[in-house]
Amino acid sequence: MINYYMERLQDIRKYKKVSQKEIADFLGIAQNQYSRYERGINKMPFDLYIKASIYLNVSLDVLCGNKKILL
Repeated sequence: MINYYMERLQDIRKYKKVSQKEIADFLGIAQNQYSRYERGINKMPFDLYIKASIYLNVSLDVLCGNKKILL
C-alpha cells in the first residue's frame, strides 16, 4: 500500500510541474528526504501528507487514490 499512494503523490506532483525541491521546501524538509518518501523507502508522516495535499491543491482522497481525478 505504501508504494501506491507515494506513486500517486509523485504522479500528481509531476502533472502539476512541481519539482521535488519545491515541495520539499514547502514541507520544510530536505529534497533527498522527500525523494525517499516518493520512492517508498520511508513512510511520510501524516502531517506532511496533509501539507502536500494543500500545496498540490488536491484532496486527501485524491492524493490517496480513493477518488479518481482527470489529469
